[in-house]
Amino acid sequence: DLVEDALRQAVGLRGHLPRKVVFHADRGTQYTSGQLAKAATELGVLRSMGRTGVCWDNAAAESFWSVFKNEYYHRHVFATIDAARRGAYTWIDGWYNARRRHSGIGYLSPLEYERRQLTLAA
Repeated sequence: DLVEDALRQAVGLRGHLPRKVVFHADRGTQYTSGQLAKAATELGVLRSMGRTGVCWDNAAAESFWSVFKNEYYHRHVFATIDAARRGAYTWIDGWYNARRRHSGIGYLSPLEYERRQLTLAA
């Protein structure tokens, strides 16, 4: 399952998890599956879901998908599903999280924001 694999990869890449990690998603079947619930429990990740049909409950995810579609997906043509997956991963990992500045966190990239927060907490 793609979502479970992504969650496991995210936890594995981090090497550690803060005390309370919340995975917030909409009510799509890929997020409500027993398989994902089991994986989240094993990993110590709390699941959270918005109310049905209320986009405001999932505003951060909705914003991400809007940016992804406008800045990446609609600007490319993919020969295969695998090529689309690889491209999406590269865009998210290499651009969105590592270099793209986000207004909600002081125009820092998410990785830089997190690095600074960890430095302050130490």
